[in-house]
Amino acid sequence: MSKDYREPEDFLSDESFLSWYFGSGREGSGHWDRWIAEEPGRQELVTRAVAILDSTRLREKGVSPLELQLAEAALLRRINEVEYKGRFNWRWIAAASILLVLVSGMIVLRVKPGRQQLTTAYGEITVKELPDGSEVTMNANSQLRYAGNWQEGADREVWIDGEAFFHVRKTLQRSRFIVHTGRFDVIVTGTKFNVVNKNGKNNVLLQEGSVIIHSPAGTDMDMVPGDFVSSDGNHLKKTNVRNDSLLAWKQHLFIFDRTPLSKVVDIIKDQYGVPVNLEGRGIADSTISGIMRNDNLDVFLQALESTSDFDVIRNDGAITIKVTEH
Repeated sequence: MSKDYREPEDFLSDESFLSWYFGSGREGSGHWDRWIAEEPGRQELVTRAVAILDSTRLREKGVSPLELQLAEAALLRRINEVEYKGRFNWRWIAAASILLVLVSGMIVLRVKPGRQQLTTAYGEITVKELPDGSEVTMNANSQLRYAGNWQEGADREVWIDGEAFFHVRKTLQRSRFIVHTGRFDVIVTGTKFNVVNKNGKNNVLLQEGSVIIHSPAGTDMDMVPGDFVSSDGNHLKKTNVRNDSLLAWKQHLFIFDRTPLSKVVDIIKDQYGVPVNLEGRGIADSTISGIMRNDNLDVFLQALESTSDFDVIRNDGAITIKVTEH
């Protein structure tokens, strides 16, 4: 796939991208997933394009004149906001015009159901049921997308950004359940496993059943319960890890075992969306151990402060952690 797209609006006049977004381009979806995975910056660009489409989609079965007017107004606002080196980006305007036609006639939305999306906010953990009865527990700051037209016997596909634990239901036809992460696909029929796709980290922990990890390079790796497979973007690596530590988030817990404070900072940023600064020589390499609740930021910070010689200071929405002065 040869695409030199540099702005999110570039995607909106691409028929194959629209098919991928609306869930109708099954054959082409793999090409787009591989294209996104080739370079880290592409994921953000596509996410912005998807956000534009999400903001203008009408999810209701019936469309009232008011709803149509609101959708058109949203697109027109986008047209007025977009400039390119002091001039209007006419490629975006043309794409927006196409979308206005699609929305006005409900051509795509009525004939080919689009993708559904589940999201969790910072600090939120939620359990959802998918159309086939499978259950997904989503960690904070995560997003799950799936086609809204699953059919019995066909592959069930989801796309995860963040972290989620899946309990996949077996079907009579033993149809595959596929989780796309950007760096690899997790292929199962019925099982329990945890998937991470965030901040450059991609890994799978298998708790029950069996899965196959399929990489973009075409290589496959089988997993059995207890296996942990991670990817650096080019290779798959299988190691042993502590299951209780990796799955503690499902019980709203953090388990730290001599965990460097620098890693704890990354966890706070990802879980709560709050900037964190470390002050003091060598503080990043300091370690903490303990079990703490993760469903309340204030309680977590109090617990963190009580475990070691640190002061935790909150100011203007930011957090500073420094060594306690004696």
